[in-house]
Amino acid sequence: MKWMKEQKKHENLTYLALWGMLFAVPVLSLYMRSVSNPVIDFEWREVFMIWKQFSIFLVIFLIHNFLLAPLLVYKQRRALYFGIVAVMIGGFIVYQCTNRPTERRAFNHEPPPMEQMEEPYREQMEPAHRERSPRPRDFKEHRGHRPPMIVGQHDVIALIILILMLGMNIGIKLYFKSRHDAKQLMALEKENLEQQLEYLRYQINPHFFMNTLNNIHALVDIDPEKAKDTILELSKMMRFVLYEGDKKGVPLSREFDFIRHYITLMRLRYTDKVDVQVDLPTEVPDYQVPPLMLITFIENAFKHGISYQHDSFVHVKADIIFNSQFSILNFTCRNSKAEKPNEIKGGVGLANVRQRLNLLYGENYTLNIQDDPDTYNVELQIPLT
Repeated sequence: MKWMKEQKKHENLTYLALWGMLFAVPVLSLYMRSVSNPVIDFEWREVFMIWKQFSIFLVIFLIHNFLLAPLLVYKQRRALYFGIVAVMIGGFIVYQCTNRPTERRAFNHEPPPMEQMEEPYREQMEPAHRERSPRPRDFKEHRGHRPPMIVGQHDVIALIILILMLGMNIGIKLYFKSRHDAKQLMALEKENLEQQLEYLRYQINPHFFMNTLNNIHALVDIDPEKAKDTILELSKMMRFVLYEGDKKGVPLSREFDFIRHYITLMRLRYTDKVDVQVDLPTEVPDYQVPPLMLITFIENAFKHGISYQHDSFVHVKADIIFNSQFSILNFTCRNSKAEKPNEIKGGVGLANVRQRLNLLYGENYTLNIQDDPDTYNVELQIPLT
């Protein structure tokens, strides 16, 4: 993936910046010393000597970064990794003990030899130099009492630096790996969410058309003229479902138009005993809502709340609540309950709607359903985008 290559690029740039700063330190340090102390000259020979020591660490770092660290971070081969690293550290210790630098003036900040100083500075330094300089015999006697140095302070410091360098390399790789894993997990969750929503949308369309065709079938024998008008309304609704139903979001105005077409179709089927009221805003801001979300509640109201023997009602209302942070769609659907409600099972219904709401909004929505003996009331609030 593109973002994986970008992440690898950022990791390599991080290493490049760190090593660039490390190799720049000796140059800046010697430059500042030569500026502040006229006795000390800026000599590239000293810088190259330090860079030579750094180069050993750089070679070990490259081997560890590209060959050894992936064994631990990506392949989880801990035994092989620690075994090779232990051998590499042992080899580094042997190298340090057998190849100690003879020139340490760059680390100890020692002044140059007397013969290299200019005449005024040599005259000032000679008395103190003679006082500090031991006699050859005393120096030889003093050196004779020291045991042979196997591992010096410089070797211990170099070993500590090596271990810290390897640990830093592992830490940076683990950091970028955790970012990679987090992005991969988000991509998988997003893909799973889209698959679930797609499955739910495929459920909604056949479910909706099945109910609508049942209504048209009932009208064909009762009132053929109304059946023709119903087919016309159905064609308008099918256009919406075919071209908008598979999208993640549709304009709120088109969703309201779809609801109006559906309720017009329902009015053609029922008599005046059914009180159908619709209150939807005519001027709607450019907000997006999930397609075919609200129609499920209205379908449920007509399917289970209409009685042919007694007065019944279906009241649908929607308004937009504006505030400083975001806008909310407030949708209500209230209907009467028939004495013998439709008991047909097997539709997607409210369970489908709840699942879609949970996938799309998480906890950022409100769905209240009040099931009273005579009425059924649904109130839904969702944030608008």
